[in-house]
Formats: sequence, structure tokens, C-alpha cells
Amino acid sequence: MRYSIIFILSILFCQFSFSQIYEVGVFFGGSNLIGDVGATTYIAPNQPAIGGILKWNRSPRHSWRVSAIYTNLEALDSKSDDPRRIERGYEYSNNSFFEISAGMEFTFVEFNLHQSGIKSTPYLYTGVSVAYHDNYYFRNGVQTSEDTSSWAYGIPLVLGFKASITEHLVLAGEIGARYTFTDELDGSVADTPELVNFNFGNLNNNDWYMITGITLTYTFGRRPCYCNF
Repeated sequence: MRYSIIFILSILFCQFSFSQIYEVGVFFGGSNLIGDVGATTYIAPNQPAIGGILKWNRSPRHSWRVSAIYTNLEALDSKSDDPRRIERGYEYSNNSFFEISAGMEFTFVEFNLHQSGIKSTPYLYTGVSVAYHDNYYFRNGVQTSEDTSSWAYGIPLVLGFKASITEHLVLAGEIGARYTFTDELDGSVADTPELVNFNFGNLNNNDWYMITGITLTYTFGRRPCYCNF
């Protein structure tokens, strides 16, 4: 009985030790909005984005991940390929856009931080996101504040490529689309019911936004143990 308990505790300890590999770092990149105002090009960052990221590497193939990113969402009809939008000439800017995202990152091949040498792999990330933003509407073609704020929930869909550049540093580049469950990000749908007459655009399509950039993370934590049973 005693040896059975020791055996079970040893396995649990090995698993726990294996999980103590973390990454913490910074994100630099850009953002662009895809909605009823501005261009509809998906990968077209027009405003800087900066943030932080934390990963918990559960295995060489997957990691739990949390990030926080601050940016300014901007959309200009003058940058659109649609002649109707160009003629309309709307200009939208949201200076208080803050996103928190959490989910799981999957690598295409094993990315074992305990092996020596340079390692690299493509990866996918998805989960949930929530973004804090101010609310606006357009009155006579001019962006006008509603003096309210909202949280926009969404699903991040991220494709990236990462590589270890030193024993403790990992550099990654990624392109991330965020599908949201709201149509209020671009000012085409007012958050205040009394302003519903100012709504415009395709009310059946929700807004998207893109965040594209690079991350630089520092890895730390205990190496995994290997049990000889």
C-alpha cells in the first residue's frame, strides 16, 4: 500500500513538474477594423497595437494562453475599394479599445523547450476574447460619442509561426482575426435604443477586427522529471 501511494505521488509530481514551464512577454503589432465603415481588406493594419502575453506550456504540442492588448481601431471610407463608401466619406476612430483574450495554442509539430538547439513550428490559437470600447454613432456623417461604453465578446482565430532564438527567448509572428458578437464596433449600430434611426449598413453581419504582429517571450520554470518505473 505504501509503495502504491509513493508510485502515484511520484507520477503526479512528474506531471506537475512538467507543467511548470511558462512564457511571459510582450506583443507589438497593428490592428484594423472590418465592418460597415472603411476598407474590407482583412490584413491591413493601420494603427499600432501593444500588449502582454502569458503562456503555460502543458505539453510540447499545446499551451494555455492569456493576452491583453491595447490599440486604437480606425476605419476610413477613403481607404475602401467600394466607390459607394469612398463617396460617403465616413471616418471612424476608437481610441479606447482594450482586449483580453484567453484560450489554447496548438503547435503543428512538437515544440519542446527542454531540447537544445533552435526549434520552430507553425501554430494555431483560439479561445474567447472580450474587448472594452466606447460607443459611437454617425450623425450627419460625423462620428458622435454616445457617452457610453460596452464589452464586445468574440472568438479569436490566430495563425502564427514561432521559433526559439536563445535558450530562454521565443520569437513569434501571427495574424489574428477576431469575430465578434456585436455590430457596434464601427458606429453603424447605436448602443442607445433612442438612436436606432441612425443605424446603417448590413445589420445582419457582425463586426470583425484584426490584430497582426510579433511576440517576444521569456521562458522559465522547472524542467520535467523522468520517473524510472
